[in-house]
Amino acid sequence: MAAMMTVEFQNCFLFILLCFFTFLCYALFFKKPKGPRLGCDLPPSPPSLPIIGHLHLILSVLIHKSFQKISSKYGPFLYLRIFNLPIVLVSSASVAYEIFRSQDVNISSRGPSPIKKSLLLGSSNVINAPYGDYWKFMKKLMVKKLLGTQAIERSRKFRADELDQFYRNLLEKAIKKESVEIGEEAMKFTNNSICKMVMGRSCSEENGEAERVRSLVTKSTSLTTSFFLAAILRKPLKKLGISLFKKEIMGVSRRFDEVLKKILVEHEKKLEEHHQGTDMMDVLLEAYGDENAEYKITRSHIKSLFVDLFVAGTDTSMHTIQWILAEIINSPKILERLRKEIDSVVEKTRLIQETDLLNLPYLQAVVKEGLRLHPPVPLVLRTFQEECKIGGFYVPENTALVVNGYAVMRDPDIWEDPDEFKPERFIASSRSEKEDVLKFIAFGSGRRGCPGTNLASIFIGTAIGMMVQCFDYNIKGDKVNMAEAGGLNLTMAHPLQCTLVPRTKPFQCNL
Repeated sequence: MAAMMTVEFQNCFLFILLCFFTFLCYALFFKKPKGPRLGCDLPPSPPSLPIIGHLHLILSVLIHKSFQKISSKYGPFLYLRIFNLPIVLVSSASVAYEIFRSQDVNISSRGPSPIKKSLLLGSSNVINAPYGDYWKFMKKLMVKKLLGTQAIERSRKFRADELDQFYRNLLEKAIKKESVEIGEEAMKFTNNSICKMVMGRSCSEENGEAERVRSLVTKSTSLTTSFFLAAILRKPLKKLGISLFKKEIMGVSRRFDEVLKKILVEHEKKLEEHHQGTDMMDVLLEAYGDENAEYKITRSHIKSLFVDLFVAGTDTSMHTIQWILAEIINSPKILERLRKEIDSVVEKTRLIQETDLLNLPYLQAVVKEGLRLHPPVPLVLRTFQEECKIGGFYVPENTALVVNGYAVMRDPDIWEDPDEFKPERFIASSRSEKEDVLKFIAFGSGRRGCPGTNLASIFIGTAIGMMVQCFDYNIKGDKVNMAEAGGLNLTMAHPLQCTLVPRTKPFQCNL
């Protein structure tokens, strides 16, 4: 009898425990959004599961393709829920255009950082900072000293020197008939260019500084999916005292901190000796020490900005260069037409320069088409700060916005043969008015769109132009494998490797 009572008590206790756990899960993860307001309904929503909502629909290494598949089945404007996080998913060019046109201020923030103290997408980063005084101050500084038209003009020689070095690195490997990993060489070009523009010198190859920075950039890119999941699950896991992927993210952050501390000390000594600096690092340090500065920044702000510049400025351009060259190698007619244009404008007596780009419309079209098919960051992530009405549907406040740029720029309602590499679509005479209006969001859109669009186009244009002008390419097999790797950044599953054959006489250094 006592044994039976013990068993019944244990079963009762387990039942109570199960009820308590179910209630806890419901309270933490299954909190329903407030009912529709503004006299309209929420956007359409696919069938969901209890507790996890629509999480099972996006569990894939290629998240942008999972979102694209959902939209193909259920529609281009959807309301999703992952645990208790509401998400609006947009995969239509027309809906994306309406949101960026009418809700630009409302979606000008990206939501709280999952790990605030990290130099990598923490609360001090410009990329993740809320729209406000700090973000405005740093963007104005970046435009004035780094990314604006005049700043880009002032730093042209840095990029010309690095393009020449990029060419000579490839030429040396071509003469030796060594296999070249294009992404690896392109990263050196973009990283060294950014470093010179930002702090007046490239990272040192001799003491391992350059390799440390490049490896940290690569590691940061590999963590993009972790950032996404950490942001999505931040609220429910915070209530349980769990911080997802904190160890990995903070590990990269600490290693970045070690590198940047040394660079800061070096520049502070330089400022003490010369009293006034000229590069962006010097300007930031002056602002840091100015009690009357427009915005009082900290050393963490400076280091976080440099992490943003290293990652966004180096990695995205490198991957785009690799994708576009792969498309060109797979398209002999496009290669022939592009090479003919470059040879007619630049000729074969000197290396291509930035000033040539305006006279090379087909090269510009090739770059733009590569970015359309392979946007470096295929998902645009924002947050609706206030409730609003979009396309006749109600969107609650604090709803995450995911614009699938990958799907928008392959929208068959806007682009003819959307999955084909056809640079001709961006030649002015063949572009339709509809494409002009709705269109191209490879760098995001609105006030939180990428401020480095012009600089990235220069990096990509000159790199592709130089490689087409100077070399032929031998690959294994008939075509380059264009499979995509996992992560939020669009990368090649099989990095582009080839043997180069020089097609011009060696050029003298570009001055």
